[in-house]
Amino acid sequence: MTSLRHRIQAAAAVAALAIGALTACSGGGGGSANGPIEYWLWDSAQQPGYQKCADAFQQQNPGLKIHISQYGWDAYWSKLTAGFIADTAPDVFTDHLSKFAQYVDLKVLRPLDDLGPTSDISDGDYQQGLAELWKGQDGKRYGAPKDWDTIAIFYNNAALKAAGVDPSALQNLTWNPTDGGTFEKLVAHLTIDTKGRRGDEAGFDKAHVKTHGLASEGSGGGGWGQTQWSAFAGSAGWEATDKNPWGSRFNLDKPELQDTLSWYFGLVRKGYMPSYEEIGGANAVGTDKQIQSGTAALGLSGSWMISTFTKLTDAAGKKLDIGLAPTPIGPSGKRASMFNGLADSVTTLSKQPENAAKWVKFLSGAECQNIIGQSGVVFPARPAGTNLAIAYNKNERKLDVTPFTQQVKDKTTFLFPVTTNAADIAALMAPRFDAVYIGSSPISSLNKLNNQLNDLFKVAQ
Repeated sequence: MTSLRHRIQAAAAVAALAIGALTACSGGGGGSANGPIEYWLWDSAQQPGYQKCADAFQQQNPGLKIHISQYGWDAYWSKLTAGFIADTAPDVFTDHLSKFAQYVDLKVLRPLDDLGPTSDISDGDYQQGLAELWKGQDGKRYGAPKDWDTIAIFYNNAALKAAGVDPSALQNLTWNPTDGGTFEKLVAHLTIDTKGRRGDEAGFDKAHVKTHGLASEGSGGGGWGQTQWSAFAGSAGWEATDKNPWGSRFNLDKPELQDTLSWYFGLVRKGYMPSYEEIGGANAVGTDKQIQSGTAALGLSGSWMISTFTKLTDAAGKKLDIGLAPTPIGPSGKRASMFNGLADSVTTLSKQPENAAKWVKFLSGAECQNIIGQSGVVFPARPAGTNLAIAYNKNERKLDVTPFTQQVKDKTTFLFPVTTNAADIAALMAPRFDAVYIGSSPISSLNKLNNQLNDLFKVAQ
C-alpha cells in the first residue's frame, strides 16, 4: 500500500506540474487587455447586488466594463482550477479562506499591495480581524474583504408552537457533552416519531422518526464543521490548530473535540438528528430544505442563508414563520461561532491587473458595500454596510439578526482555520468524518487523522 508520505510527494509533483503549466501560459486569462473585466462569484442571491455595483463602477469609470459570471459552488471551484491551468481564469474572483492559502502557494494571486488602486487598503476600515485574514505568510495582502458570516440557529415557529415551546427559551440554551444540557432537552422534545410521540416521551421510536429536532448538514469534515459541530466545539474551548492563521499542528486528538463529537453524532443514534443516509449522504440536503419539508424543526446554519430561509414556503405555498436564536452556551461558559469572511482576489493571469484592482477597490469600498448591505443578503465587511443589512432585515423581513451580530460584538467568535495544504487536509478529513457520522469508525480514529495532517507539514519541511 502506498504510504502517506509517497502520496503527498506525488501530490506535490502534480502541483509542480500545475505551476509549470501556469508559468508557461502566463500573460493570458482574464479575457483581453481591452475587453471587459471578468468577475466570478458563486452565490446567485448576491449577483443582483453586485450587478448594481458594476453599473455604478462603469458609470464612474467610462471605458471600463464589468462582466459577471455566476456558477454553483462545486462547479465554481472546479472551473476556476481548470481556468488557472487552461488560461481561462477571470481577472477577479470571489475567494474563500479554505482555498486562498493554496492559491497563494501556487502563485496564481497577485499581491494587492503591488497594484496601485489597492495598495492603500486599510485593515481598520473593516470588521475587526477580517482584513488581516487575507495576508499571506509573506505579509502581503491577497484579498480585499467583501463580507463576513457567523452561525446561528434557524427554527420553524410553527414547530415550536406545536411543541408548546416559547421562542424566548432558545435565547439562553446550554449544552455539555455529558447530557446535552437544555439544548438536547429541547431537541428531544421537538423530535416526533411516526406515531406522534416526542423524543422525551415514553415509547418514542427512534427508528421511525417523522421530524427530527435538529437538522444536519453532513459530517462537516470538508469545512471544519462550520455549520455542523464547530459552534459546540468552539464553546468547549477547542481550537483547530496551534495558531491561526498559518497553523501547522492540529488538535483533532484533543478531548474537547472528541467529547463534543461523541455527543453530537450521538444525537443520530438517539433519533434526534437525521442519519447520514437520511440526508442524502455526501450530497446532503441542506438545513433549509429539512425545515421546509418538516423533517427537522431547527438547525444551525450561516448568516449567508438568511434570504433563503426567509423565502421558505410550506406545501400549500404559505410562507414559513422562521426565527433565529444564538448558538448555545457551552462548557466554557460562553457561546461560540466560527467567524468567516470572503474577499475578492486578482489573478496573475489578468491582462489588465490595474483595471482589475480598480474594480476590487470599488468592491471593498463604502459605496458598493452599502449597496450590498441594502440588499440584506449578507453582512458586508464594512461596519456601515453591516448596519444597513441589519436594518433591512428588521424593516423588510421583520427578522432580528442579533444572534449573528452579537457574537461579533461580544468577541465570542473564532476564525475559520487558515493553513497551507488546505486541499490535502479536506481530502483527508472528509471521508474520515463521514465514517464517524455513519458509525463505521470510532471517534478515536481521529487520532490517526490528526497524525496524517501533521505529517503533511513534516513532508513540506
